[in-house]
Amino acid sequence: MADEKNTKIETRPVVTKNDYKVDNEVKWCAGCGNYAILSAVQNALVESGTRKEDVVVVSGIGCSSRFPYYINTYGFHGLHGRGAVIASGIKIANPKLDVWHITGDGDCMAIGGNHFIHVIRRNVDMNILIFNNKIYGLTKGQYSPTTPKGTVTKTSPDGTIENPFKPGELTMGAQGAFFARVVDTEPKRMEQVFLEASRHRGASVVEILQNCVIFSNKIHSLITRKDVRDDNQIFLEHGKPMIFGKNKDKGIIMKDSRLKVARISKYGISENDVLIHDARDPDDTTHYMLVRMTLPDFPLATGVIRNCPGVSNYGMLLEEQMEKAKENTKIKNVIDLIKENSWIVK
Repeated sequence: MADEKNTKIETRPVVTKNDYKVDNEVKWCAGCGNYAILSAVQNALVESGTRKEDVVVVSGIGCSSRFPYYINTYGFHGLHGRGAVIASGIKIANPKLDVWHITGDGDCMAIGGNHFIHVIRRNVDMNILIFNNKIYGLTKGQYSPTTPKGTVTKTSPDGTIENPFKPGELTMGAQGAFFARVVDTEPKRMEQVFLEASRHRGASVVEILQNCVIFSNKIHSLITRKDVRDDNQIFLEHGKPMIFGKNKDKGIIMKDSRLKVARISKYGISENDVLIHDARDPDDTTHYMLVRMTLPDFPLATGVIRNCPGVSNYGMLLEEQMEKAKENTKIKNVIDLIKENSWIVK
């Protein structure tokens, strides 16, 4: 029997939010929604219990992509639109790492659009946070792929004539297993959603409706203003009825295979008629309808809309292939490889 007195018990130091803070100044514009997002991510990392040395934050180019400088973890500031590629490589090379890809609506949906859909299709185990302010902020106010049609910007003086992307639609179309949407004015809900995203094994996508106070101020005000937010957004939670409204008197129902908003009353629709949110349903049909809901006919869906567990991810399958390859080859190390592919010249 081992001497219990000489047995060392490994204890991990308690990680606090301060451990994720940096000494250098955080340089976003005063009032930018990014500050709240940064704080929520730091809180979620503490709550997750992940070792700080196992966290890597990767970004591309843009205001959001300054994130690695402002959080005390390993980080990589990549090229425009290429963050998903770098983050994928890091995760595949070292599967134990908790990889966070920080990107914006321009960085990931314009120049980085191809990489965005393929990292989701492959289901690489990483967390993708999209800061969606519906404008190019760092380059001073050009319209982006999510800018509403008709918006006047520096590059669309007569109003943009392009149909905008919805990140949720792209995620569903790329076979995404996790999609959530939050707003930067609700830090507790952001933290809750970020934590759930970090626990998902596969590619998790969180769209953050973020406010750019300089070039797109109040772009999300119709769902964030205190006087309208209860009626214009619905926060979805798995297993709970889809009820919303300042008086909790509205609900989402299914009628003729379509979503409808109905008023709850003792003379008509009851709470029992309201849909129960099933974020884990493998069939994404309802999830797709939820991400497409827009004002004025519907509230905007926030919270975790899709979280389908148990879907095999790229890293998992690649590890299995590598193990099988090792079993079926006589080359076990670099020396074996050199001997196998060398010859003597006389």
